[in-house]
Amino acid sequence: MDGADRRANRFRSYLVGGLIGASAVIATARRRRRIKARRASPNRPAGLAAFEDAPCYRETLDRDS
Repeated sequence: MDGADRRANRFRSYLVGGLIGASAVIATARRRRRIKARRASPNRPAGLAAFEDAPCYRETLDRDS
């Protein structure tokens, strides 16, 4: 393998690695956006309000009273 072939293979490897890395970054950004949209859902209570609606919490309150 001479110098030109070696350089071409190195460049090709660099290019393929860059494409794989870029696709991983894009996939991560899309996934984070979807997760963020789920968390900001207005129908779901946040904090302790979410816990107070849980059946196990209501059962505990019924047993203690």
